[in-house]
Amino acid sequence: MKCQKCWYGLFICIILMFSATGCTKEQKTANIKITDRELVLRQDSPNSFVLDVSGKVRNVGETDVKRLVITGYCRSCQEIFVNGKWFISEYEKTDEQKDVISYLAPGNENEFRFKGVAFYFTQTGEKPETLPENVEIVIESYEVVE
Repeated sequence: MKCQKCWYGLFICIILMFSATGCTKEQKTANIKITDRELVLRQDSPNSFVLDVSGKVRNVGETDVKRLVITGYCRSCQEIFVNGKWFISEYEKTDEQKDVISYLAPGNENEFRFKGVAFYFTQTGEKPETLPENVEIVIESYEVVE
């Protein structure tokens, strides 16, 4: 009787194993590339400047994507507000600091634009001589369309 229970248990385990592996779908992934970017210096007030970004993104994969979120980070900027130095305000991105593309089909390209990647303050009101060195444009997230 004990042996018969073992066979039943083994049989149930085998059935569960096949049913669990047979129902899994292959997860699709997208291939999204930033194809163009432009850093735009904008004077926000008489003594402050803001770095905005515009560019293009292309879906080079084989799956459609939706809710594609693009933003930027200034990796070389300081976290502290200092006169005459590029700085960032916070890590949590506002709606103005990111762009959301609602849908992007394979092979298609779309423009993006967002504001406030980095900030610059000067008491003299003079334009900064250089832009920040390490500005990174990032695809924060997207959803694959099934």
